[in-house]
Amino acid sequence: MKSPFSRFIVRWFICALGLWVAAGLLGDRVSYDSRIAVIVISGLILAAVNTFIKPLIVIMSLPAILFSLGLFMIVINGLMVMLVSKFYAPLHITNFGAAMLAGMVIGLVNYLVTTILEKS
Repeated sequence: MKSPFSRFIVRWFICALGLWVAAGLLGDRVSYDSRIAVIVISGLILAAVNTFIKPLIVIMSLPAILFSLGLFMIVINGLMVMLVSKFYAPLHITNFGAAMLAGMVIGLVNYLVTTILEKS
C-alpha cells in the first residue's frame, strides 16, 4: 500500500495539472501570470485544502449535499478553489462561477488521472 506522503504527492500533481488545464480552458477567468511556479504552489495549497479543510466542509454540509443529490459538491469544490485563490494571490480567479467551473475541470482531471493510474 502506498504511504500517505506518496498519495499526497500524487494528489498535489493532480491538483496542479487540473489547475493548469482549467486555466487553459477558462482563459482570463483563471490566471496565473503564465508562471509554472504559481501552478505548482497553487496545486500544493489546493491539495492541502482538499486534505484538511474539505472533509470538514462536506460533513457540515451533508444535508445540502443529500438534498441536492450531490450537486452541492460542485459548490464545495468551487469554494475550495476560491479559498486557494484567497490564500495565494498570484492565482487569480475572477468570480465564484469561474471557481465552480475550475472545480469541475479539476474534478474531471482528477477522475481521469486516477482511472488511468488504477489500471496500470
